Amino acid sequence: MDERIYKITLADGTEIGNLTMNGNNFISEGTIDPGIFQLNCSPVIINDGEHDEVHENMDLVQVTEVDGKSWFVLRDITLKELEQAKIKSDIEYLAMMCEVDL
Repeated sequence: MDERIYKITLADGTEIGNLTMNGNNFISEGTIDPGIFQLNCSPVIINDGEHDEVHENMDLVQVTEVDGKSWFVLRDITLKELEQAKIKSDIEYLAMMCEVDL
């Protein structure tokens, strides 16, 4: 297990501190509400105690409770996923403007 202490800062300034890491899981001694990540992961700053790493678009994969600790995983959203979301949004907008049901 990684011995560094991490801090995550979400887009609205919410800080989740005193985190350890196991693989790609961040581990918090307290309970983490998955709702704090909703629409709040662009950008995300991950600090490892020495350096800030800025991730422009992230997504919460899961939050799991293990032995009274919250384990959670974040992932970067790929450029392809962002492009697909934009295309879908554009199509839905055009359909709405043309009064077409999809």
